[in-house]
Amino acid sequence: MPKFLTRLIVNAGALYLAVLILSPHIVMQNEKWWAFLVLALIFGLVNALIRPVLMIASCPLIVLSLGLGTLVVNTVMFLLAGWIGSQMQMGFTIPENKFWYAFLGALIVSIVSFILSRILGVEKK
Repeated sequence: MPKFLTRLIVNAGALYLAVLILSPHIVMQNEKWWAFLVLALIFGLVNALIRPVLMIASCPLIVLSLGLGTLVVNTVMFLLAGWIGSQMQMGFTIPENKFWYAFLGALIVSIVSFILSRILGVEKK
């Protein structure tokens, strides 16, 4: 259980930083600290349940792009988590509806999550 909580806090911190850095382009609907925890939980569930199916479905794209298609899958997961959260008034919106800001947000979340996981010693097994 402590590993789950640590991963949840790491993802919440990564999402907070992504929203903070891309603030005028990604707007959080609820600025409370617990909204980021709920969004991190949604993000984790989306990545655990939908991402494997999407990775298998997009396997030819990933192979043809030499792995860069994974970045598109991460962006779709980022957008999906934001949309699901926005249905509960705890997600984020991208006002201009631009794919690149979602791409940058997903990239920031991936990098920050990776760094914080290494610092805190959270490893996937």
